[in-house]
Amino acid sequence: MDAATFIDRIRDRQFFADQITHVELIPARPAQFADLTDGLHPDVERALAEQGIERLYVHQVDAIEHIRQGRNVVIVSGTASGKTLCYNIPVVETVLNDSMATALYIYPTKALAQDQLRGLGALEAPQMSEWFMAGTYDGDTPGSLRRRLRDAGNVILTNPDMLHTGILPHHARWNRFFTHLRFVVIDEVHAYRGVFGSHLANVLRRLQRVCAHYGADPQFVCCSATIGNPRDHAERVTGVAMELVDRDGSPRGPRRFVMWNPPPLDRAARGSADDRRIGGDRRSSLGQAVELMAALVQEGVQTIAFVRTRLASELLFKGVRDRLRPISRRLSESVHAYRGGYLPEERREIERRLVEREILGVASTNALELGIDIGSLDACILVGYPGTVASTWQQSGRAGRGQEPSLVFLIGQNTPMDQYLMAHHDYLFVQNPEEAVVDPDNPHITIGHLRCATHELPLDDAEVPLFGPYADVVLELLEEEGTVRHLDERWYWASPRYPAAEVNLRNISGVVYTIQDDRQGERVIGTLDEVSALSQLHDHAVYIHGAETYFVEELDIDQKIAHVDRRDLDYYTQSVQSSQIRIDEVEEEDVWHDATVGFGDVTVTTAIPMFKKIKFATRDSLGFEKLELPPQELETVGMWFAPPDEIVQEMMQRRMVAGEALIGIANVLVEVAPFYVMCDVQDVGTVVDSSCLGRDALFLHDRYPGGMGFAHRCVQRIDEIMPTILRVIEECSCEDGCPSCVGSALPPFAMTDLDSAVRGRIPDKHAARFLLRRLLGRT
Repeated sequence: MDAATFIDRIRDRQFFADQITHVELIPARPAQFADLTDGLHPDVERALAEQGIERLYVHQVDAIEHIRQGRNVVIVSGTASGKTLCYNIPVVETVLNDSMATALYIYPTKALAQDQLRGLGALEAPQMSEWFMAGTYDGDTPGSLRRRLRDAGNVILTNPDMLHTGILPHHARWNRFFTHLRFVVIDEVHAYRGVFGSHLANVLRRLQRVCAHYGADPQFVCCSATIGNPRDHAERVTGVAMELVDRDGSPRGPRRFVMWNPPPLDRAARGSADDRRIGGDRRSSLGQAVELMAALVQEGVQTIAFVRTRLASELLFKGVRDRLRPISRRLSESVHAYRGGYLPEERREIERRLVEREILGVASTNALELGIDIGSLDACILVGYPGTVASTWQQSGRAGRGQEPSLVFLIGQNTPMDQYLMAHHDYLFVQNPEEAVVDPDNPHITIGHLRCATHELPLDDAEVPLFGPYADVVLELLEEEGTVRHLDERWYWASPRYPAAEVNLRNISGVVYTIQDDRQGERVIGTLDEVSALSQLHDHAVYIHGAETYFVEELDIDQKIAHVDRRDLDYYTQSVQSSQIRIDEVEEEDVWHDATVGFGDVTVTTAIPMFKKIKFATRDSLGFEKLELPPQELETVGMWFAPPDEIVQEMMQRRMVAGEALIGIANVLVEVAPFYVMCDVQDVGTVVDSSCLGRDALFLHDRYPGGMGFAHRCVQRIDEIMPTILRVIEECSCEDGCPSCVGSALPPFAMTDLDSAVRGRIPDKHAARFLLRRLLGRT
């Protein structure tokens, strides 16, 4: 594919005119090789030669040397840089020298574990065929194969969920495996942040207890994409000291990174190209992605488009297929969606068809951001800024593997940070990736794992600190509920329950709703967590699956089932919410630039009183419908910011309202926060409230019980965050505020966001700018 020619060609199309704000040419990078001090095992060397690998990259050599010396290692390199060889080589060499040795490979998804098994098999020496056994151990593994892997497996590839529910609780059956365990490999460790990462850290605490019980002390090897704190993050997740390997020696082909900004609707209507700085609503980024992907597929360019939600992936898939059907039915059938909620066999078939190039276009959530082998794609479309610099490079790295040229489009949404990036494109190419955040000591998370740990093995008093500073208090609560008992300086499980089944590693609530198509014999078509279910599967909602629209007949909250009926509908639905907040306990409070800034425990009460119907093609509102759903209470942590009375009084004299200014600042804050904290905009929420402090105040809270550390990190970095908010507001060229600054228009992923209140008016931009300038001493 000639990327430059394609860019020139679409520049000339009227629909795409003047939407390319910048093209960054990232030059090719040659490979850097190195040699191992003691060379390779002859059998491994032969296996590599059969794959055409004659020399190792410098990061592979660095990692293998550390592992051979018994150190724990975290390896940081780009997409498709050969990270798997960093651990596969020493593991296979160890097994060749000791046939009893075992290794545990942990991947964030079942699909990734199954994909990586093929790479391990390529290193298997002929003489190993009689005794070496490796395989995936997950919910799809047949019972007979599970027994063989448990009894004779050398390398087990699994995921955190299976380790948590299917292996650790039955460790006695795995005594051979754990006794000889030499390595624990955690691939894609950067993916384990927030709730999922905090859960995994506790699963690994339990794993280390079981290993110690059988006399094993395995090495830990972590692999990561580029993040700001890889060593610290890996150490937080594993609980052991790490050596950092970050000299990436893999080659990279030339890449053109296109910044693509949809035009404001009023300019698009006029067809004028002379004013790039008009505020207001813009063409849909999802609609732009449909046209762009359709154009790429017509050129035979295999393309992946990343979106933020399941719904958006289905909308993009449906839009591209509909766009291509009149042109070529074959091309329309070569487009598909890929997301969580599909059945395993559906996902594997899509992966196979991508590798075989039977699929030319795929609309995916971040399910394909991780290292599943789907072949070498030609182009990548990012529908909106992915939320972090690290995810931006991880997703864009899916195109142009090896030394082939690639083409990447970042389509800006009508949000403050996307528009900031469109105007400051250098931010992406010079900014160090953000730092990942986990909170393994969150008592809402550790309580479930303490139940599991005592169920697996009695917990000595000396082991209690392993589970964090609140573990002793949590154990006392468990003793009060009668599930554990303390005898002779040990905690014992004292309940007939199976605690691992009650802990969902992907969220804190653990409640999952089933989506059931009653017209197809009660066929289950997907699942959703409780928070998402209330906002997406309420009565009369439209749920999209496989490019088909389903009407929700009833959401049965007691049975946790959404009863749906497939219908041909020309609209989708979007829930409307309102939130109230209460400060439960103040942990920190200080004066910052004469304003009050605090942090502590808060309770957020959220109601969903109605939903909106929106037409697919035009995004016109078709009206609202009332809902009667129970309010949801969230006990979490939050920060608050209240401007000083002096500035509030001055604003009143100028006929400005402080509350209006704070709403505008809040809309930008929720977008700016991920620039400083490695979180998603859906991980935090904002509320402007006057009842807690007796005056208007802005609150930012974590959207997880007990919190994950996001709000606290924002307090720590308020000196950087507030000036950035002011810069976003000031540099937006609109006169009175628009969705690109204080208005915070709803991006496509907000269709599935509990906090996606429909904002019918734009807050006062002048008030927000005045408040921040006075606060920061710039007036």
